[in-house]
Amino acid sequence: MAALVIAEHDNKSIKGATLNTVTAAAACGSEVHVLVAGHNAAAAAQAAAQIAGVAKVLHADAPAFEHGLAEPVAAQVVALAKGYSHLVFPATAAGKNVAPRVAALLDVGQISDVTKVLGADTFERPIYAGNAIATVQTADATKVLTVRTTGFDPAAASGGSASVETVSAAADPGLSTFKGSEIAKNDRPELTAAKIIVSGGRALGSEEKFNEVLTPLADKLGAALGASRAAVDAGYAPNDWQVGQTGKIVAPQLYIACGISGAIQHLAGMKDSKVIVAINKDPEAPIFSVADYGLEADLFVAVPELVKALG
Repeated sequence: MAALVIAEHDNKSIKGATLNTVTAAAACGSEVHVLVAGHNAAAAAQAAAQIAGVAKVLHADAPAFEHGLAEPVAAQVVALAKGYSHLVFPATAAGKNVAPRVAALLDVGQISDVTKVLGADTFERPIYAGNAIATVQTADATKVLTVRTTGFDPAAASGGSASVETVSAAADPGLSTFKGSEIAKNDRPELTAAKIIVSGGRALGSEEKFNEVLTPLADKLGAALGASRAAVDAGYAPNDWQVGQTGKIVAPQLYIACGISGAIQHLAGMKDSKVIVAINKDPEAPIFSVADYGLEADLFVAVPELVKALG
């Protein structure tokens, strides 16, 4: 039996989270197939066929799939599920929206936020905000998994030569309709895909100071901007910048935490970063316990000096 990865895409290209999910699916010991459910999404299907390690791409094309609505995509996955031992989704907003519906329709359990595959039926996932790791074994014939992408290296986006097979689109359940979208434009890298992230906490004091102090550093480094939940709740930064258990899970090459105390909720979202730099004037701040480099200093002095030093 093979594993089916449900691709995240924009009908033109495959999103990065899909590459990590392919690696996780391959670790299940099965042949890896990828489902691209979209509308006029032939380019995305061809891109999926280039991913290293993918044996086959299933392309389902229908207007109902254009905007990735959970109900029609779930119906499509269920229609194909009989031929697969594993149905694997990235643990992104889109994946978390579809996977529970698929599990419910198949009447099986879902294993969420998988960070390691120990065998075809055994997986590791974090619990208690990442302070403990649970080993979960399932007897379900069909395993429905969401994969925490920071736990797996991305598969190569090129080098593969999978066949693309057109499959019949499942009937739209008609449970939801797309009315419109309001998408904020951002010239910076997307937070979960950024290699460098500059994050700020409540210590910045205001939205004006947040932008005044952190934006020049992010500009110098070509970094994405992030924020703690406290900073977001205080209105210093938009909600989609939130890093943490209830925000986005990130694992960049470099994470710079400015004025962030390091509450468990925040650490759960960034402690897998390759290098963590913390700037905080409180020597007892928990952030220092996970930092590779810690600077006990006033961020309003230290960050501008760092920007100046970067030239």
